[in-house]
Amino acid sequence: MSIDISSLKTDKKATMDLLTDQTIDQRLESLLDRLSLEEKVRLLTGRDFWTTWPVEKIGLRRMLFSDGPTGVRGEVWDERQPSMNFPSATAISSSWDPAMADRLGAASAVEARRKGVDVVLGPTINLHRSPLGGRHFEAFSEDPVLTGELAAAYVAGVQRNGVGATPKHYVANDSETDRFTVDVLVDERPLRELYLLAFEKAIVDSKAWLVMSAYNSVNGATATENDLLESPLNTEWGFDGVVISDWTAVRSVESAKHSQDLVMPGPDGPWGPALVLAVKCGTVSEAAVDRKVLRILQLAARVGALEGFEPAAAEPVDHEDPLAFAREASVAGTVMVKNDGVLPLAPASVTSVAVIGHNARHARTQGGGSATVVPEKIVTPLDGIRTAFGPENVSYNVGAVVQEGIAELPLEQLRNPVTGGPGLRVRFFASTGKELFSEDRLSTALVWFGGDAPIAESSMVQFHTHYTPEETGTIRIGFSTVGHGRIFVDGVLAHEASIEATGTDLGAAFLAPPSASVPVRATAGVPLEVTVELDLAGRTGSLSNALAVTIGLEADGTDPETLINDAVEAARAAQVAVVVVGTNSRVESEGYDRTTLELPGLQDRLVHAVAAANPHTIVIVNSGSPVLLPWRDEVAATLIGYFGGQEFGTALADILTGAAEPGGRLPTTWPATQEDVPVINTTPDADGKLEYEEGIHIGYRAWLREGTEPAYEFGHGLGYTEWTLDSVDAPAITVPGAVVPLTVTLSNTGNRPGKQVVQLYAERPGSAVDRPVRWLVASAPVWAGPGETLTVVINIPTRLLAYWDNGWTYEPGDYRLRIGTSVSELPLETVLTLGGAA
Repeated sequence: MSIDISSLKTDKKATMDLLTDQTIDQRLESLLDRLSLEEKVRLLTGRDFWTTWPVEKIGLRRMLFSDGPTGVRGEVWDERQPSMNFPSATAISSSWDPAMADRLGAASAVEARRKGVDVVLGPTINLHRSPLGGRHFEAFSEDPVLTGELAAAYVAGVQRNGVGATPKHYVANDSETDRFTVDVLVDERPLRELYLLAFEKAIVDSKAWLVMSAYNSVNGATATENDLLESPLNTEWGFDGVVISDWTAVRSVESAKHSQDLVMPGPDGPWGPALVLAVKCGTVSEAAVDRKVLRILQLAARVGALEGFEPAAAEPVDHEDPLAFAREASVAGTVMVKNDGVLPLAPASVTSVAVIGHNARHARTQGGGSATVVPEKIVTPLDGIRTAFGPENVSYNVGAVVQEGIAELPLEQLRNPVTGGPGLRVRFFASTGKELFSEDRLSTALVWFGGDAPIAESSMVQFHTHYTPEETGTIRIGFSTVGHGRIFVDGVLAHEASIEATGTDLGAAFLAPPSASVPVRATAGVPLEVTVELDLAGRTGSLSNALAVTIGLEADGTDPETLINDAVEAARAAQVAVVVVGTNSRVESEGYDRTTLELPGLQDRLVHAVAAANPHTIVIVNSGSPVLLPWRDEVAATLIGYFGGQEFGTALADILTGAAEPGGRLPTTWPATQEDVPVINTTPDADGKLEYEEGIHIGYRAWLREGTEPAYEFGHGLGYTEWTLDSVDAPAITVPGAVVPLTVTLSNTGNRPGKQVVQLYAERPGSAVDRPVRWLVASAPVWAGPGETLTVVINIPTRLLAYWDNGWTYEPGDYRLRIGTSVSELPLETVLTLGGAA
């Protein structure tokens, strides 16, 4: 008889882990016993906007949370404490590489530790159900399997470095319109097969320490009072972490009866004294409170916030150069959807490049809303191209205005009147005129969430700087905020205005408010003294101690035809034209959905005109999610760069010159026209209900069912080399619950190294139930040198062949497995027979 020693070791380790877990549980329970009911309840609501309550007598310090799906802001929103700005989630997902998502998680955790942050509020893993979703830049994909793989990898990377990760927003929070009140009506089958599946792997495999409950309702119950918090999250998936609310998502003490653990922000909220009373009256059990507190204490132990407990990682165990990673990640996520051979360019042979587009100089490196971070420096596409080709060989024209509202003033054109250095002086005053607080800032786009500024105690705030214009002419100086303010230019009152919030979304009103401005005559090189005063008295509500304001300039008022004509002339005179088109913060941001997929302004007209003038026109798309590209057949090449992070320009230069290959494949379908989109509605009906009537058919599944051809399909992307998929080998038969290995052989037949993404889809013709035409079950990125043949083994969980019918149901019979490089480019196939029960 033989004995498997490795299994004995595993059993011993499992036993030791179990004993350790039991010991930790006992010690946590002993701490719980030392707390009064009032102390326990206080722990269940935040101390302020970003932190939890400390309890000195049990060795519990505060825990600090921070927004951070693709960057970690920290406790204050402050350009003097900059953060890394990594590429957006859509760029990361376009890599189709879980290792890249893992590295993003690890890098984010390193940033968090640097800023004293215990918990990162990410990843966002809601699905791209409709391309109109305003926050899709922050989420991964339209497909739940791809989303789930990347989310699990991100969570693993964050938590390996000792910081909590928070998959959000649980669940079916897939659009922004009326997000606080919308009731999403979704059948059990799509709920399980799509929206919950996207979360499952991050919980089951990566053991996320937190989950964030959403604002919306699901099938009649708000997310914070929904049975989904218990099942499947706890009972089926084994979640043992903290369910933290989205900010202000908890509405009543009723939610304390459910598996909602922590209310944010604080210190006020619907629990507090009301929950103490509910426990004393017997309407909420103290056992329910105890379970919540134990989970919060366990989180504190994991992140090192509880004395006497070993944290998951005392120091980051996995870190790398963040700038180098940001550059690599942007390259890996850039998708080349078209190339007629113009790319890559050889810098030595290119003597003139016309760079055109507002976003070339003012790139969007991240989306708008709570996920915003303030990087120390941004490399724009124009910066990157000038460095790669030489500034003397590169011209620039704006071409078309993209900006809406106020853009901040450039720091290099500002002088602080007090210090004489760059920036501005900000002063807070009481109603008596006494100065309460002042600080010197380096940006005119300012947000206060927390920090030392006494916003609630102040009657007025003043911003004072000297601004030196670069050009002579009329400019529009203004401010963007909510409230009453005044603009003084050279000591004279130039304008006074009251700005009201638009819409009902509190976050959007705060972070993307309307603006007011005044025309001012400017002379190049002659400083203007600019002072803005905002009244703060009488502010109420949950954001009364917060403030957001941007002081700057309205968009260029030059005649639009002149801008296009100047760009066309520059393109005609150049060897190559590079046009950077994109969205703005009024198009893609938290708090509202899009109304159109068209690029803002006259950018489409601009591209048509430039392409007609120069056959070597390359377009870079700087948007976080799909936009319409009506000129796509007229240009030589198109790169989708998304919101590429602070190294966006450097990464684009690497790709344009061939120093690196664009590594991305589309994680979401890009339509040719808005009318073609099969699932598009994000607006609730008059009763506040949004019905997911399409069932399991979203994204490419819906496109395949409709039979409509998009501009660029799911999974599509080109590189700089050629590939063949040669063969597939797989078992002929399997059983429910098994993991099936497929061996795929492929070859790089080109003359340079490259990347390919092998994609596996399942089909079930003649199924007894409604099925997608095909659906993704696995994928793998691979790399090979020129002429190299390689084999890759890709595992397919048979669970992904099952459908939901009061449980995962396996339909015996033949499944066609299709293997290729996009949802319709599938040259290989094999048949897998699913037998009876295992």
